[in-house]
Amino acid sequence: MHPRHFVLAGRELPARTQPPGLYVVATPIGNLGDISLRALETLAGVDVIACEDTRVTHRLLDHYGIGTPMTPYHEHNAATARPLLLSRLDDGRSIALVSDAGTPLISDPGYKLVVAVREAGHAVIAIPGASATLAALASAGLPTDRFFFEGFLPPKQVARQKRIAALARIPGTLIFYESGGRLADTLADLSAGLATREAAICRELTKLHEEIRRGALADLAQHYASADTPKGEIVILVAPPGAATVMPDDNDIDAMLREALAKSSVKDAATDVAGLTGLPRRDIYQRALTLLKTEGTV
Repeated sequence: MHPRHFVLAGRELPARTQPPGLYVVATPIGNLGDISLRALETLAGVDVIACEDTRVTHRLLDHYGIGTPMTPYHEHNAATARPLLLSRLDDGRSIALVSDAGTPLISDPGYKLVVAVREAGHAVIAIPGASATLAALASAGLPTDRFFFEGFLPPKQVARQKRIAALARIPGTLIFYESGGRLADTLADLSAGLATREAAICRELTKLHEEIRRGALADLAQHYASADTPKGEIVILVAPPGAATVMPDDNDIDAMLREALAKSSVKDAATDVAGLTGLPRRDIYQRALTLLKTEGTV
């Protein structure tokens, strides 16, 4: 049995043995300090850690003095590794699932494992923490009330363009992951398919060389077409359709609502104006009702 403790600020702290179940543990996306005390105690207190790359996870465990054994679980071995993990749970063991960085199940094969574990009647416990998606959304300065996480777009251009066209009418900020080598091509297709929308490129979040570049899609596409291939993890965020860079005032919103109400129901008008402004639909809906009440039929 491995020692159940972790080291924090030079102090060795005991970790209680975790009850049987699968613990879905978020790990840092770059800065090793971005991990919770609960995550450290969980990683030190489970029987085994299932991870994408044992070399990557070993750096985190070594940093915090955690000696829990690891076993690989990734897209290439998931079909064979999953039954083995389920067998350990059947034997009353506790397992932590981690990805190389961030929250598991977001663009990795953990979803199928969680489904199988639940179907087998075992507990699944989330240990929340870092997420590149939410870190990018919080810092990009684009609408946050509604967003759609797409993950990686198709690598082939035709398929990528078709997918972008399908996403064009979603009334929320779009979030993509992308590699440095494909960033310029992806931005070119996003610019062609989503016109003049504002966007942000968030690179190496929480790390020493963190970079957030804002601008119109066309400008960003032009910049990265001539720049050196960027390194590190990249998140692309694209503003909703019609989202304004300057928030409209009350008079602007009322004018937009009058125009929309002249040809649509209150529900549809509120949805359309919320998509154009990036404001919460419920607020726009209430404003539309007030407008109808005070002004009568539009």
